[in-house]
Amino acid sequence: METTRHFTATIYLVADGAIALHDHPRLGIHLPPGGHVERGELPHEAALREAREETGLEPTLLTDHDDVRSETARAIPRPRHLMLADVNICNGEVGHQHVDHVFYATVEDRAIDPEPGEAGAAAWDWYDAAALRAEDIDPDVRELGLEAIDVAD
Repeated sequence: METTRHFTATIYLVADGAIALHDHPRLGIHLPPGGHVERGELPHEAALREAREETGLEPTLLTDHDDVRSETARAIPRPRHLMLADVNICNGEVGHQHVDHVFYATVEDRAIDPEPGEAGAAAWDWYDAAALRAEDIDPDVRELGLEAIDVAD
């Protein structure tokens, strides 16, 4: 079986020491905003777009590098992490994977107002460090969420 891979982008939004997660209806787990990188889009652009579509919030990326520029080149925001997620496993073989570019960002407030067609505001909750540790959150989401909160401080 051939494994197909798609590029995706995820963004952990931090406001007042907490991250926004929604209950993903199809997967049954809590996830931050994210989705596929579209044709002609850079990963950080996809992360920002997904955050705006899914939450209505305007994120500010947290970067850990200088903005290097010349007449012909410029630095692009690099992800905090690159994750490889198995999406489809059939008879023990991986058929589809996501190469996920994980970004961290801050937002001004917690007023979630998704675009039409997205999961409603009621699907979203804000999790501080204590809630991330106490709730039934996937280990990778918990670890990255705690790190995002730390970085944003």
